[in-house]
Amino acid sequence: MTALADAVGRAVLAAAQVETTGSLTVGDHLALVAASARAEDEARGLLQRSVAAARAGGASWALIGAELGMSRQAAQQRFGAASSTAGESERWLGPVTAFDELAELEIAGRQGWHTVEAGMLSHRMVRTDTQWEHRRILWRGSLAAEAADGWRVGCRAFPWIYLIRDLGTPPEPPPA
Repeated sequence: MTALADAVGRAVLAAAQVETTGSLTVGDHLALVAASARAEDEARGLLQRSVAAARAGGASWALIGAELGMSRQAAQQRFGAASSTAGESERWLGPVTAFDELAELEIAGRQGWHTVEAGMLSHRMVRTDTQWEHRRILWRGSLAAEAADGWRVGCRAFPWIYLIRDLGTPPEPPPA
């Protein structure tokens, strides 16, 4: 955990563009406050999406609560309402990394989900009545060749472009 805290601290300092070798000005302190608040918002969102993904993957509220050092009821009260507002037509997939996201997108695509937004370690997915194919390519200007093959942009997250293609077949049911 110390490595994670150090990494977050370095990221906050970099985002605030504060050099810590000298004495800090009031402006430096305010920049740190603003950067820390943004980091907290990102971490809160990542935790919310991670809990939603754990629930979608079959984890009970008791297991999630145990990981967070709280009761089952406290975990459900804190995270349950937000995860149910997305309904059946929208959800977050994650946490995923560059190493496993394409495999996870493939599984989701077979179940009728396609990406519409990529966030830190996650994808916002929308459900349709057909299966989807996903590709990740490096950012570039012209996508004419991909468009000619039926691909369209699902979302952009520099340095990646996530392409999606409707396969026109009914989705597979989720695993039991």
